[in-house]
Amino acid sequence: MKTELRALTGARGLAAWLVVLYHIRLSIAGLPQAALAIIAKGYLAVDFFFLLSGFVIWLTWHERLRVQGVAGIGPFLRKRIARIWPLHIVVLAGAVALALVFVATGRADPVDYPFARLPLDILLLQNWGFTDRLAWNDPSWSISAELGAYLLFPLLIATVDWRRLASPVLLVVALAILVLLYLTTAAPTLGTDIPRYGLLRCLTEFATGTIVSALWLRWRDAGKRPIVIAASTAGIAFLAAWVAGAPETLMVPAAFACLLLVLALTTAANHNPLSSRAIHYLGEISYSTYLGHFMLWAVFKLLFVSNVARVPPILIALYLSLVLLASIALYHLVERPAQRWLNRLPSRLREGSGEGLR
Repeated sequence: MKTELRALTGARGLAAWLVVLYHIRLSIAGLPQAALAIIAKGYLAVDFFFLLSGFVIWLTWHERLRVQGVAGIGPFLRKRIARIWPLHIVVLAGAVALALVFVATGRADPVDYPFARLPLDILLLQNWGFTDRLAWNDPSWSISAELGAYLLFPLLIATVDWRRLASPVLLVVALAILVLLYLTTAAPTLGTDIPRYGLLRCLTEFATGTIVSALWLRWRDAGKRPIVIAASTAGIAFLAAWVAGAPETLMVPAAFACLLLVLALTTAANHNPLSSRAIHYLGEISYSTYLGHFMLWAVFKLLFVSNVARVPPILIALYLSLVLLASIALYHLVERPAQRWLNRLPSRLREGSGEGLR
């Protein structure tokens, strides 16, 4: 099943840029306190990513894996690894090159660039409880957590079929999963102690996203307006409760789940700006934006603002323009070609093996 919901792709692009702003927020000169307070919560965009990932993976793969059984697990994992690993390796290689420059110039920080744990980062295992801090390319922690979700997804398919459960039951299960996240993290924010809680944060939100996807499949052809109103109202209520002091680790994922459902139900609307060509393209290149901006900021500071505590707006604009250009280049020159090559590799190997037998 291949279905793209354009508004969701566009939302992913905007979320990626919120993460970019989050990482540079303290360096932006003249940023108003109100804007700083909003951008300081940019790490929550990752929680939307996890929910969206569960939604899309369920939508694309639940039927195929259920029909193909064990035989479908290999192709599923191969396609997911082809999606996330090549760009990760390229950006990580850039981080290693930067670290070597720091070593050569006597400015190496062994905390930020720990060569001893590099094998974990190469294999995307760095956020599975083996380390106690982020390092190398910090955003890659979430890709490590995503890999864990991908590995467990076939087990979810084999264990439960959301389609067989009544809608109220699905809603209760989704809420129970998010309550589990809240109870087990015991953290004030979702961004607290990522090496310890990041994997659990991903797994619970990914699972919730699969339930949202199952609900969307059930409700997409029904009367949408009452459902959209109910989901919107619930999402606003969760956000209001969070602002009033309710725990972020429960309210924000619940609100994002409601938002995800609303976006999915309204994605076909012609007036939805998230479906526009420009915003949709930002979503297409969002993985390159997300994974590449952190190292680009390190290089940018080294070249242009190494001795400046607050970066003037003109240089911030230059950096953001470079992020956009780098995202386009990485997407078209690395991400997509490598993905296509790895996806075609099994057929090439079979062809080569057959030729060798002739």
